[in-house]
Amino acid sequence: MMMNAAHTIISRELVKPSSPTPSHLRTYNLSELDQRSTHAYMPLILYYPNNELCSLTPDEKVMVMKKSLSQTLTRYYPFAGSLHTPTSPYIDCNDEGVLFVEAKNDCQMKMLQQIMFFHSPFRPNLLGVQVNHFACGGMAVAVSMSHRISDGGTLGLFFTLWASVARYGSTDHKEVLTLNPHFIQSPATTNFLPPESALLNPTRRNTITRKFVFPNSNLSDLKNKVLKLAEGDSTLSINNPTKVDILTSLLYKTAVVATTSNSPSFKPYFLTIPANIRNKLVPKLPPTTVGNYVATMLLTTRHESETSLSLLVSKIKEQKMELERIRSMQLARQHNDSVLSKLENENLENDNRTFVCTSICGWPASKLNFGWGNPEVASVTYRCSNHIGSFLMDAPNGDGIHAWVTLEKPDMERFQNDKELLSFCQN
Repeated sequence: MMMNAAHTIISRELVKPSSPTPSHLRTYNLSELDQRSTHAYMPLILYYPNNELCSLTPDEKVMVMKKSLSQTLTRYYPFAGSLHTPTSPYIDCNDEGVLFVEAKNDCQMKMLQQIMFFHSPFRPNLLGVQVNHFACGGMAVAVSMSHRISDGGTLGLFFTLWASVARYGSTDHKEVLTLNPHFIQSPATTNFLPPESALLNPTRRNTITRKFVFPNSNLSDLKNKVLKLAEGDSTLSINNPTKVDILTSLLYKTAVVATTSNSPSFKPYFLTIPANIRNKLVPKLPPTTVGNYVATMLLTTRHESETSLSLLVSKIKEQKMELERIRSMQLARQHNDSVLSKLENENLENDNRTFVCTSICGWPASKLNFGWGNPEVASVTYRCSNHIGSFLMDAPNGDGIHAWVTLEKPDMERFQNDKELLSFCQN
């Protein structure tokens, strides 16, 4: 057992698929977009309060989760495999299993950094789970998946199917969601080596993550402000912006101000936004397609005058239109390589001027019911990836958006006290 203050690791084991992977599926060739992705881990944590209506003991809940995870892995068979090196173009679907960690916390349910356990630069396993029991009877379920095989959409669908199987007891139950994964593989001879990039593999930073809550009423006020700022300016392309677009603009603007306020001169700053392109490719890909089917939008801010909210929203709209031209995997790869090349030319290796904004809004994280009710809170952490940026997800109660923002500590102090940000934030 390993102990850290009130946090105790009870057990570690590998959960294998409930049935072996057929021999003809033992090698899973990663798509060209997957091969260009970093082997960083994407973390998602769901917090479940003690449900007195559920008769299961904590041990019984864990047994349900392990059994349903094993059943779910028969469909998502590559997730139970391993990579031989960080740049391997394929996954060995050897049914090695998924690391499943159980822990207890001698405190009331709260968000703990110890919940996330993936910190090493390279792990051969692609997926890990940690279940944490709290003194109050609540529990937290943390899943961490390699970006080498999954984007946020894939992680969400896997989590959704797993919870559905746990709730109903079998993948064959009539009530289990029909979320069969769709796999696409590159030819076995293809090897798209990921570029050597500090942007994909950022250096260790003294970062801190904070949650900011934006209710729907405040987001409506923010939208009205953006539209009013754009009045009379025919150069701006703003037509009914989404909540995610306007909030992304506000967070990015605030980060730019916080990061550059103590600099003697304004340096160029960059916003990157990964966007799902499954429905843009020809032919369109099913939503359940496994992998990194994203293209990156890039906004460049070279002068302080370019931080206007209306201008930023307009630029996001323009970038979305650019993505409409992507109709193939090859074009997506070329687009992403072009974005990376532009950033590399800016000599950002040891700087914090790239803000990554990811959104899983629209994915019902608050409805992932394993059989003992919906989660009360959902959270993420960027401590595994060291990227400066934000992660947006719908509020569990449906009222607005939760933004998890990661910045270097001195910048966060200025960010969280920004008057404009606080005028729209519930915190």
